Amino acid sequence: MVATTTQRESKKEAPIHGDVLEVIFSLVPLIELVPSCHVSKSWNKTVFSSLNHIRKIKPWLIILTQPTRGNTSRVSIAHAYDPRSQAWLQITKQQPLINKTHEISAVRSSHSTLLYTISPSEFSFSLDALHLEWHKAPSPHVWRTDPIVARVGTRVVVAGGVCEFEDDPLAVEMYDMESRTWVMCPSMPTMLISVPASTWLSVAVVGETMFVTEKTSGMTYSFNTITMNWEGSYNLCPNENVFYSVTGVLSEKLTVAGLVGEQGNVREVKLWRVKEELGSGMEEIGSMPKEMVEKLKSDSEFGSVEVVWVENFVYLRNTLVLEEIVVCEVVKGNLCEWRSVKNVAVDGGTRMVFCGGDLSMEDLHKAVLSEKQTFRMKQI
Repeated sequence: MVATTTQRESKKEAPIHGDVLEVIFSLVPLIELVPSCHVSKSWNKTVFSSLNHIRKIKPWLIILTQPTRGNTSRVSIAHAYDPRSQAWLQITKQQPLINKTHEISAVRSSHSTLLYTISPSEFSFSLDALHLEWHKAPSPHVWRTDPIVARVGTRVVVAGGVCEFEDDPLAVEMYDMESRTWVMCPSMPTMLISVPASTWLSVAVVGETMFVTEKTSGMTYSFNTITMNWEGSYNLCPNENVFYSVTGVLSEKLTVAGLVGEQGNVREVKLWRVKEELGSGMEEIGSMPKEMVEKLKSDSEFGSVEVVWVENFVYLRNTLVLEEIVVCEVVKGNLCEWRSVKNVAVDGGTRMVFCGGDLSMEDLHKAVLSEKQTFRMKQI
């Protein structure tokens, strides 16, 4: 009887202790950890412990693809780059990511983590980490084609980008998500009259304040959504060698990505952070390695640089070179870790819309288990 019991015990698998399992989970792609959380309470606890202490979740880059012809409001495919796993995923939704509206309108990105569509009949926007949910609102009172759009707290600000037949090209409106109403705001400063659209302006948000920067000069104005006051101008051009700059927020600090050199001859791409308040000076926090600058240039030059800022990550791309994306992770506040990534979302028949997503495991669980979309790993 003893021998039989011993034999049975020898056939049992040795348990994997928590600390060993944490290390194993740290090597598993994030999307594949979702089913692991449902094996047992112990595994669920260990998954979250591994994410907290060994390999944390990192903000994703989300790329939506839209047909260049036909109904551009019907988006059913998205790609996501997970820097923690250094892997791409394809997200296919069973229904279009955006429902058909009365007018065909393209999806656009603004303020790095916000997507929107705008038409004469409707304003739709998405704020969730994976951009799978959309909020519908009445269209703004002023008809716009290329506005600045930014979420500030519980409000969404829409500024400039006004159609030619409207009276005020610098008109500003604010949508309150709690009352679901539009409020007219003071117009943008008159110094922006020649560049009132998102094509020439970048936008960043810190707290209750929106910052609007003219990309070629660095001229910046701030708009406080509580006091409804515009202030400025401030100069956010880091130095005389920067001819194109894009503002954003890294770890809650106002930051600038700048092209150094001149049009047709970009020598460097650098990041600077505003020290304290606007006007207090700037400090350089990182310079893109030269080989990555060359990758972004490829056989072309820089048309413009598109930047997605989310938490402590910066995703940069040259709008003329579709295949290359450069990723910068800012560690410990001032150490930049750079790498380049091939863009698997490139498809000659579609346009691409870039945005960021600061997701949690709960966001991923909700998305995967909803059965409204499927996630599939893609090889880089």
